[in-house]
Amino acid sequence: MNKKHLYQRIERSIRADILSGKIESGTRLPSMRALAEEWDCTPSTVLKAYQELASQGLVVSRAGQGTRVIGGKMPAVRQPLRKAELVHKAEAFLLQVLTEGFSSSEVEQAVRMALDRWRVIEQSRPEEMEQEIRFVGSHDLALITLANILPELSPGFKMNIAFAGSLGGLIALADKEADLAGSHLWDEETDSYNVAYVRKILPGRRTALVTIAHRRLGLILPDSNPLQLKGLEDLARENIRFINRQSGAGTRVWLDVQLQHLSIPADKIKGYRTEAATHSEVARAIAEGTADVGVGIETAAMGYDLEFLFLTRERYELILPELTWQRTPVQRLIEWLATDKAKSTIEALGGYDTTETGTVRWVN
Repeated sequence: MNKKHLYQRIERSIRADILSGKIESGTRLPSMRALAEEWDCTPSTVLKAYQELASQGLVVSRAGQGTRVIGGKMPAVRQPLRKAELVHKAEAFLLQVLTEGFSSSEVEQAVRMALDRWRVIEQSRPEEMEQEIRFVGSHDLALITLANILPELSPGFKMNIAFAGSLGGLIALADKEADLAGSHLWDEETDSYNVAYVRKILPGRRTALVTIAHRRLGLILPDSNPLQLKGLEDLARENIRFINRQSGAGTRVWLDVQLQHLSIPADKIKGYRTEAATHSEVARAIAEGTADVGVGIETAAMGYDLEFLFLTRERYELILPELTWQRTPVQRLIEWLATDKAKSTIEALGGYDTTETGTVRWVN
């Protein structure tokens, strides 16, 4: 183990537990000596990890009281000063990582992936907002871009995101628990995406299908593919640890059909029942070594500098009932999707084909 960077692993482990709620606000963290014994390192290594967490505003250390997780809301600060403080913290972070040898493009990609993960954590504690667009559906990094641009196009509006898989999104629309959904459900009979499922789950409701992009779906693997996986048939190998998407995810629906064609029973795949809510979580598990392979989009693999083995090209669409379509902020969002700016922004994420981005199809 590289002792030089061990403090970063300790910091990331504690940070993940804090952000996920596993370690609650006010909790006293283990002493540096206790944590040093747990990680088989020196107390100074733990001290550096705690200092990193403190610089992120997650913990505070006080003499005689140890190190505790910070709780409560941020104190009210005048908006210009608050933004200036945020920029200052961002610049300090940039100085640190650029000095360590990371490129600006690597930093930008890492921040994007971190924000993507944070939105998943936020689902369990959504903020109240007077005007919001409720999104439920499949995870997609380009969708995060739309959520970020919405307040610029329609000040006062926010997209409230809940990732629940493609089927979960359509069911939420049917139950009027969402305004729009994100879906990439492949129908084997028609060899097409989404239309058959919209007709089945939203019968008789005029619905718009707006293409965000076509995505490259494939196997996400560790760098250099050490186990030399060549396709889905290798998932049944005894030495392979797989990480799956949750039931109802479009990726899971597609995978199950492929496994059926290959005559591979689910119980022959080690880790088939291990589920991740997003493509980013799949990629992260592989990057951290807790899984050997998963099925996900190329963009997620790129975010963690992982190997990617292309399997298929899929259409990811926004699903909007006619009442949602008529809302002004939604119209502005759709108009933006049809611009060259939108296409270049999505293409910059990597792994997307934007030829049909902004295309609208109607299902009656």
